[in-house]
Amino acid sequence: MNRDNLKKIVDLRHELHAHPELSGCEGRTRRRLMDFIEENTSLAVVDCGSWFYAAHYVEGTEAIAFRADMDALPIQEMGAAAGLPWVSRFPGVSHKCGHDGHSAALCGLGLELENAPCPCSVYLIFQHAEETGKGGQECAALLQERPVSEVYAFHNRSGYPEGSVVVRSGLCQCASKGLTVKMRGRRAHASEPEKGINPSFALTALVSHIERLLKEPHQGLVLCTVVNIAVGQKDFGISAGEGEVSMTLRADRESELDALESGIRGEAVRLAKAYGLEAAFEVSDPFPETVSSEACVRRVASAARRLGLPLLQMEAPWRASEDFGYYTREVPGAIFYIGSGENWPPLHTPEYDFNDAILETAVDMFFALCQERSAF
Repeated sequence: MNRDNLKKIVDLRHELHAHPELSGCEGRTRRRLMDFIEENTSLAVVDCGSWFYAAHYVEGTEAIAFRADMDALPIQEMGAAAGLPWVSRFPGVSHKCGHDGHSAALCGLGLELENAPCPCSVYLIFQHAEETGKGGQECAALLQERPVSEVYAFHNRSGYPEGSVVVRSGLCQCASKGLTVKMRGRRAHASEPEKGINPSFALTALVSHIERLLKEPHQGLVLCTVVNIAVGQKDFGISAGEGEVSMTLRADRESELDALESGIRGEAVRLAKAYGLEAAFEVSDPFPETVSSEACVRRVASAARRLGLPLLQMEAPWRASEDFGYYTREVPGAIFYIGSGENWPPLHTPEYDFNDAILETAVDMFFALCQERSAF
């Protein structure tokens, strides 16, 4: 990659890191990325409101698409990351998943398309709200509106050698969703609990039932992580009248995720009826399973070999969820991973920062895939 262009995207990455925005609030980030593309390339830029795309058109060709996400997380920057010159300026918000690096790398592809011949049309999709699973479904609709035949994305991975390319055909990342079960009864004085209906016993019985559901045989990984239980207030004179339990459901297969959710809902309704309670449900942050096509993974592997990059196989699906699965429902595609370093801080931790050393690797892989596409 051109050294001047590499410096531009490293500087851009630092700027994005210093000004993180949460899912659904990426207005400044989107505008800055659009400005960068418009100021440094002749790509067509299309503003879609919460997100945008840039396009390199070649008449009479099918297109390849690349996606980058741009939202941050509600995590306070700490440790070594807090001493960086580009530390987050917004308390409690920071780029702890590397989306600043993803967006900067896709801008780098835009710079490469400007300065080197490309035989096919290319769409660069800058997506909002990946962390909540809401952005992917909206942006993936573009793949049906335009002549896109393949789609790619990358994610940085701690625990793998720096600059290595990691691939897996088929299921790459799990499906997941947040589920909250709410139960409402009737408050009473703590000295007369029999005059009220306290949901504590029904909610704890539900959690025990979930433990039994998880012990049943399944085809793949099935998890339920209880993330919060709240019943009443810390007031020793009141028997609680309302409460809720929130959990993250996760599975290799969406069918087993749906079956787990159905089992939890059914038991919650049964327990509510038995205890004289009202039950309600709330779903948050749904993610599909992310599946990479074998043919597209072969293209990724071929591109990595041509670039002389270490190529590794990911033996098991990554448990973390990713809404790129919405894209691969529309057209064949693949997500691949670039190692940040075997001892690099883990994602979603206060100490994490994207490794600038792999930005060039990501751009080179994207551009090599554009060239790879012309060979098929």
